[in-house]
Amino acid sequence: MIPQKSKLQDVLMTNEELKNRDLDVLWHPCTQMKDHEFLPLIPIQGGHGVYLEDFEGNRYIDAISSWWVNLFGHANEYINEKIKEQLQTLEHVILAGFTHEQVVRLSERLVKLAPAGLSKCFYADNGSSAVEVALKMSFHAHKNSKKEKGIFVSLTNSYHGETLGALSVGDVELYKQTYEPLLIKNIQTPVPKDQTQESAREAAREFEKLVRAKHKEISALILEPLVQGAGSMHMYHPIFITLVYEICQRYDIHLIADEVMVGFGRTGTMFACEQAGITPDFLVLSKGITGGYLPLSVVLTSDEIYAKFYCDYNEHKAFLHSHSYTGNALACAAANATLDIFENENVIENNRKKAAYIAEKLKRFEDLANVKETRQTGMIAAVELQGYDPKERIGLKVYQFALNHGVLLRPLGNVIYFMPPYIVTKRQIDIMTDTAYRAIATLK
Repeated sequence: MIPQKSKLQDVLMTNEELKNRDLDVLWHPCTQMKDHEFLPLIPIQGGHGVYLEDFEGNRYIDAISSWWVNLFGHANEYINEKIKEQLQTLEHVILAGFTHEQVVRLSERLVKLAPAGLSKCFYADNGSSAVEVALKMSFHAHKNSKKEKGIFVSLTNSYHGETLGALSVGDVELYKQTYEPLLIKNIQTPVPKDQTQESAREAAREFEKLVRAKHKEISALILEPLVQGAGSMHMYHPIFITLVYEICQRYDIHLIADEVMVGFGRTGTMFACEQAGITPDFLVLSKGITGGYLPLSVVLTSDEIYAKFYCDYNEHKAFLHSHSYTGNALACAAANATLDIFENENVIENNRKKAAYIAEKLKRFEDLANVKETRQTGMIAAVELQGYDPKERIGLKVYQFALNHGVLLRPLGNVIYFMPPYIVTKRQIDIMTDTAYRAIATLK
């Protein structure tokens, strides 16, 4: 049943009008535009809480947090107010040679929250850009120590973004086939095959074999802690991170923790690395950092790394990276407001209770013959289907069914996942999971 329509019906704009205007001028991300010959675009007029609403009053539960960014709901009153306050004083200023209170305060808070030893913040605009920062910073830090280490290692099935450096350390076959001539040197090491300790230890042993042979050439290992997002929400045990960290330490290899998706409470702790008890050399953050409001990313690193670039001007050791909107004041205000909510409300503990409720709701999926398995880490849950050829695009059928019943799901191939804003209620979890269950149960 389509949710009830609201007063937004009175708006003059219609869904059809905006769809037609859009298709005349826009090229959408991660989209084969020809699909829109049969797959309608969904024009969104506004959002409130976990809901998005179109121009005809139809509402959709945002079960994927609008590509994993929204933490505390759309049009959050507190974040809105803090951005408005900042807008009255400073919208942006160059961060080279200048600074402002919001970025300093945010950096102080991130250093306090992050694993011990991460003491310096370098800002960029989005997750891919922050990955680029970490890769360059790792290579350059070794170079400043008179070591030429031009190879990176990443996990099989990984995804770190779509700029060229980030693509290079990912393992998306289509991207690699298309852009191979442009990519930097990278080697893949096996990701643990499941969430058991045994598979984690096995994968760590494989990594150490690689490192023994190549450690003089390897700059860093980059990984998505606990959950590989675009890699079909594949999950593994935290002991793998602990073990590979120890290996990296022995062989002078940096560890880059890409927490663009899993940071800020998604996995049950503020940062996923906490569950492994380690401090990476580089912690990459974005997405939820502003509560889903504005583009912002940051790389946290140590005083030791920072010191390798600290020199007189003519020594040519300075880090060479910049973005026009680095440390944008409005984005930093949104990020500070987001951290305020973490401080003032018992977010992590409440998430654990909601995650337990989602776990209960997942159990019924296991009775369906076309479900291979369910898996969960904190506020990230996934249902993997079986028995379908990729050409059937079964996820698209689930997507369309869910939209028709007021829920935004965006499956990753044969994997349907849930990653709602943290303000989601039990009733909304019921609607979200029950809709997905019915969608899967009706598949042929």
